[in-house]
Amino acid sequence: MSSNLESTQPEELTQFVGKHFIYTYENGWQYELYVKNARTIEYRIHSGMVGGRWVKSQQANIVRLSDDIFRISWDEPTGTCVSLAFILNAGKVHGVAFFPAWIVENPQLTVCFQNEHEDEMYRYRDAGPTYPKLVIDEFASITFQEDVGPDREDIIACSPEQLPENYASRRN
Repeated sequence: MSSNLESTQPEELTQFVGKHFIYTYENGWQYELYVKNARTIEYRIHSGMVGGRWVKSQQANIVRLSDDIFRISWDEPTGTCVSLAFILNAGKVHGVAFFPAWIVENPQLTVCFQNEHEDEMYRYRDAGPTYPKLVIDEFASITFQEDVGPDREDIIACSPEQLPENYASRRN
């Protein structure tokens, strides 16, 4: 892996960078993700085991797999590893997340604005337990998608609870 996390040339990601998505997994968990640039994502979790969590400036590996399929992979300070494949023409996401045992036992510990609690997340991760990991591997439907442009600070800028009513219910 290169030191700058560019596993695909940035010019190959131009149709993906700047996209903002809201998507819902088959298990009902709802997420929101902004592809901020070729190396960075931001996201909010609207519902599910860690609903209420939000993160800015998460370093990620972003690759173009085909004309309309992109994959984003990252490792969080919590020890959770995530890989998402966005299948744009089908309006689908396939995601797999590997949650350490400590999160499964106490998911509320991660429900925060992670950027302000990174040291705490590292301490929880290091204290464990790590195993057994909970693997969530399933499809989601993209319910909302828009092109908002790269490197904006206002797309993921508050907790899910601070958003207007029905924000996450938007459809297109």
